[in-house]
Amino acid sequence: MQKLFAGTLAFSSMPSIRASVFEGLLFNPCGFNIPSNLASHPIVSASWEGIEFSRFWDAHAHIAGTGDANSGIFTTPEMRSLWHPIQYLQHELYLNAGCTDNNNIDQSYIERLAFLVKEINQVYSANISPAVDNVVASDSDLAGAKILLFAFDQAHDESGVALPEKTAFHVPNGYTLKIAQRYPQYFEWVCSIHPYRRDAVAMLHAAAANGTRAVKWLPSAMGIDPASDKCNAFYQSLSNLNIPLICHAGEEKAVQGMGLQDANNPLKMRRAMDAGVRVVIAHCASLGEDIDLDKGEHGPHVSSFELFTRLMANDHYQHHLFADISAITQRNRSLEVIRTIIEHQEWHGRLLNGSDYPLPGVLPLFEVGKLASAGLLEKEVVPVLKQIQRYNPLLFDFVLKRQLRAGSQKLSDSIFHTRDFFLRSTS
Repeated sequence: MQKLFAGTLAFSSMPSIRASVFEGLLFNPCGFNIPSNLASHPIVSASWEGIEFSRFWDAHAHIAGTGDANSGIFTTPEMRSLWHPIQYLQHELYLNAGCTDNNNIDQSYIERLAFLVKEINQVYSANISPAVDNVVASDSDLAGAKILLFAFDQAHDESGVALPEKTAFHVPNGYTLKIAQRYPQYFEWVCSIHPYRRDAVAMLHAAAANGTRAVKWLPSAMGIDPASDKCNAFYQSLSNLNIPLICHAGEEKAVQGMGLQDANNPLKMRRAMDAGVRVVIAHCASLGEDIDLDKGEHGPHVSSFELFTRLMANDHYQHHLFADISAITQRNRSLEVIRTIIEHQEWHGRLLNGSDYPLPGVLPLFEVGKLASAGLLEKEVVPVLKQIQRYNPLLFDFVLKRQLRAGSQKLSDSIFHTRDFFLRSTS
């Protein structure tokens, strides 16, 4: 476990207090090997009903680390400085959520994540099909549950020059590809390429040749205006290659970087979709406000989710606008947003499941009792979810979403068959 505020709060000298007071409340206890009675609990078993396991991919997961394994990962100095306590706390919680070993952070993060995916395969086997063990042990790249791991490019200026000093964190494409190649039974990879780079199109073609499943952007942190004509050549290449673009929209809380919040406006993604790109709006733009650009550059601020809803209602984008449901169950999301996503059944064929790992392992981000109080969960589900989260945050995220209800409606099975979307061949 990372020693949060070590030397300041001296938690390292009070392990018993830290364990009893903070583990399971603030810190992830990093349980190992989920108990069989929990893995085969009726609530868990029911969550797998209707799911075709070979089609179950988690479409939104991050790599965290420090670069201690020559991975090329680096973070902004503020994330490692107590003079910036919020960013420091965030970074420490991310690493704790990933159950990293202080002496081997990069590798232990990946090993823990691989273990969690393997365990999900085993849980499925225990609940549904004893024969699945033979499937997930094979070398087939279609076998079993898998995770899409995101690379994360540096911030760049308007001329395409990298700005490491303004980069919140960087995960190189090469490292992400290497991890996917090392664990092909558990991981697929998603590249990240800043469109202003002079070599952006060449990098995209190289990533495509190496099997990238998508491109990941976080515009506010990376310094990208998705509505800029600087993106045109990149969009054309994405369209030609039929590679989807997974782009954050709405307010960004976790990563600062360039801090250009206006760049996350969902309406700015129209340029990409008009160019024929399949766009996946991360989190359904479920947090914060943006300018209603349809009423001018100085239009009123409205919820980002309202703008996302407007885009989803536009038939012109029916085949190019998609979204993932990562992070929608976090405590900072509106209960009405969750209810709306469930009730808009016509959206479900365009929604993709994603966990936003490691965030499901950050315990304070979730308040499942609040969801039950709002009628979105049955009360008996709450203690089961809390137990699962302490062993396997990925399974917790899945079971939570499968158990959500808005009256008689729920999230459709198709949302969890995400492999289909990423294996779609060029038409």
